[in-house]
Amino acid sequence: MSEKTSTGEQERRRIDEEEIGGREVVPSPVEVEGPGPHPTYDGSGVDRGSLLLAGLKGAANWSWRLLLVLAALAVLLWLVGQLWVGVLPVLMAILISTILWPVSTWLKAHGWPSALAALTVLIGSLAAVVGVFVAIAPTVIEQGQIIIQQAGEGLQVMLEWLSGPPLNLQNEQVTDYVDQASTWLQEQSNQIAGGVISGAMTVGSILVTIVMTLVFTFFILKDGQRFGPWVRRVAGPTAGMHLTEGFARIWKTVGGFFKAQAAVSAVDAIFIGLGLLLLGVPMAFVLAIITFFAGFIPIVGAFTAGSLAVLVALVSEGFTTAIWVLVIVLAVQQIEGNVLQPVLQSKAMDLHPALILLVVAAGATRFGIVGAFLAVPVTAAFVSVIRYGSEHLDLRTGTVRAEELKILTSEGRAAAVMAERTAPVFQLRAQQAFEQAEGERGAARVFAQPGAALATSLRDKLLAPIRRRGDSDDEVSEGKVSAGEVAEQTRVAGADGGAHLAPPSDVLERQKNEVRHHREQVEGQPQKEPGATRAAKPPNSKAPSDHPGDDAETPR
Repeated sequence: MSEKTSTGEQERRRIDEEEIGGREVVPSPVEVEGPGPHPTYDGSGVDRGSLLLAGLKGAANWSWRLLLVLAALAVLLWLVGQLWVGVLPVLMAILISTILWPVSTWLKAHGWPSALAALTVLIGSLAAVVGVFVAIAPTVIEQGQIIIQQAGEGLQVMLEWLSGPPLNLQNEQVTDYVDQASTWLQEQSNQIAGGVISGAMTVGSILVTIVMTLVFTFFILKDGQRFGPWVRRVAGPTAGMHLTEGFARIWKTVGGFFKAQAAVSAVDAIFIGLGLLLLGVPMAFVLAIITFFAGFIPIVGAFTAGSLAVLVALVSEGFTTAIWVLVIVLAVQQIEGNVLQPVLQSKAMDLHPALILLVVAAGATRFGIVGAFLAVPVTAAFVSVIRYGSEHLDLRTGTVRAEELKILTSEGRAAAVMAERTAPVFQLRAQQAFEQAEGERGAARVFAQPGAALATSLRDKLLAPIRRRGDSDDEVSEGKVSAGEVAEQTRVAGADGGAHLAPPSDVLERQKNEVRHHREQVEGQPQKEPGATRAAKPPNSKAPSDHPGDDAETPR
């Protein structure tokens, strides 16, 4: 009561003061705060517990599926390890064939028989590789002895330096350190030699692996073009299309990797070899050849070859020359890593350097130097398959269109168009799976908000024309129903024949019309049965249009 009185007094005082000034006075209303209405819950919202439970169910489903995939990969790696002696020649033959395939194809195109073209290319490439090693062998033997002698002299100089200032080590201490280093090197060499002898990489197994690799390479070069039709005949038309496109992408990825890596390795070998030659380092040509072949092992190979060049320069020419060699190696590798590799390998592979380092380390740990060599191309092939599957997911969700993808084969183009045409069927399957999992009441509760209910009704309206009898969506996914039948049904429903999805502008316009049509009807109305949209019609009757303005019975 006192608050109301004081407020009234203040208002009268304000009016009196403004009347003295000669202005027209408009009394301002007095706002009295009072208790507001209590919030009520009408049951139309979504319960947090239901959402959390749904999230946990989804996480559980993904978790056990992921565990199954990881277990399958572990079993696959174990099988590869057990069958490594037989798997290695096949992998090496595929990798070599990606390099020699263009030459063999060119000879076949100019009238050479397949067997003669494959044999000529294989013998010519083998002769070139053997010729390189035969050419550098005398230089390695001759200058290797000189380097060993210089290494002994360098070791004596280093011992004298350690005995002098500032270290002033005693001869006994230096000798003890040298003995420890020699013992460690002897143990490591014995361990490495024992592993080589006890493993699969004995001299006999190496010869067997080389012979099997050459034989497999010959047959791939000779009959590789028959592989695609054979896969389609064995796997069937639908799976054959996917396998053909997948193998084509793997082939292109692996071949692109070796071409790009060969270019990068050649640049490294040329510039590092020229630097060693100008500095007068012995075996410059041999070290350049080693740098070229080591470049095919990403990251690790370049580091190893560079370290060997610096070590040879240190032993033969001294500390200053070794520093200059180190500068040259680092400069060339920086140009290679920051300019050449991103430009050349981005077209063949799109792998992060951290992933490359990880797979190289894993391959070297499990399968030695051969595993380090094969790690990157195998990973790139695996990633290309994953990307192909991701593209088809995008096609079936309507995110992309078939003409936007880079497809290599006609079979891949047909598979992409089929996935694009059947995208609404897979969307319908997702809706049916949700309704079966949650139930009609649970689904209505989740989509209880007006906007979500409108979107749900609109989705059902857009998907209703493609509902078919029985499990038609399963038949389409399994290839039992042709894409032409899907196109005919979508044509009858008023679509564009299923040749491509509607452009985004048309989709937005259709959604606007549907929203305007359903705005007054969506809440509280039961949905029609799917069979109601498939009533029999005379052959010449006009199919109902999806646009409300085209139907005479549609309220405006």
